[in-house]
Amino acid sequence: MNELIDRRAMLAGLASAGALAATSARAQMPGWIQQPAPPAPVDYLAVARTQLARQGRNITQTDRVGIVDFGLPSSRPRFALVDMVAGKIDMYPVTHGRGSDPQHDGWLKSFSNRVGSLATSRGAYRTSDYYLGGNGSSMRLAGLEPDNNNADVRAIVVHGAWYAEPSLIATQGKLGRSEGCFVFGEELLPLILYKLGPGRLLFADKLSIAPPVFKPFDIPAPGTENIRRAGSVSGTFPTTAD
Repeated sequence: MNELIDRRAMLAGLASAGALAATSARAQMPGWIQQPAPPAPVDYLAVARTQLARQGRNITQTDRVGIVDFGLPSSRPRFALVDMVAGKIDMYPVTHGRGSDPQHDGWLKSFSNRVGSLATSRGAYRTSDYYLGGNGSSMRLAGLEPDNNNADVRAIVVHGAWYAEPSLIATQGKLGRSEGCFVFGEELLPLILYKLGPGRLLFADKLSIAPPVFKPFDIPAPGTENIRRAGSVSGTFPTTAD
C-alpha cells in the first residue's frame, strides 16, 4: 500500500515539474514565436456616429460618412463608406501621401498638416464642391480640426488617378502615393463622388492597430548558444518533418 502511495506521489511530482518546465520554456520563447492575437476589427459605424456627434453643426448631410483607416496598408481596402441609415459598410482602396510613407512600403508612418509636407493629414473633413481640375473630376475638402485646417491651402482634395487603381495591388502589393490627397482608382471615383457628395463627413486616422514586425529568426534564445544542429554531428540532415 505504501509503495502504491509513493508511486502516486512520484507521478504527481513529475507532472508538476513538467508543467513548471513547460511554463518556463514558454516564458523564454523568442518574440517571433510569442506573437500576440490579432487586434479586433474596427467598428466603423461606431466611429462614424462618434465623429458626427463631435462635428455637429459642421456637417449638414448625415446619411453617409467616409472613414479612412490608415492603420491598414494601401494593399487593403481601408476607405469605409458608411451608410448611417441602413448600417451598411462598403470598403474601398485609397492612397496616402508620399510624405507619410517615405519608404513607399504601403504603410502610413505619420501625419502632417504642414504646407509642402506631401503628407496625409488626420482628422475630420467636410466634403465641399465638385470641380474639374488637373486630375479630372474632383471634390474639395474643408479641414475642421487643427491637424488638417490647411487642407484648402495645401489643395487636399478627393480625386482619381491611375496609381490608385486596385489592379496595382496584384502586381506591386500596394497602391501608389499621392501628395496628401485622398485618391481613388479612376473607375471607382464616380461612385465615391456620388455617394460621399458635398456636405458630408470624411474622417481619417489610424484606427486599426498595425501588427508588430517580427524578426523571422530571432535566435539563439538565452541558454541555447551551444546547441549544435543534427547535421553538424551526424553528417546528415533530415529531409522530412517527422
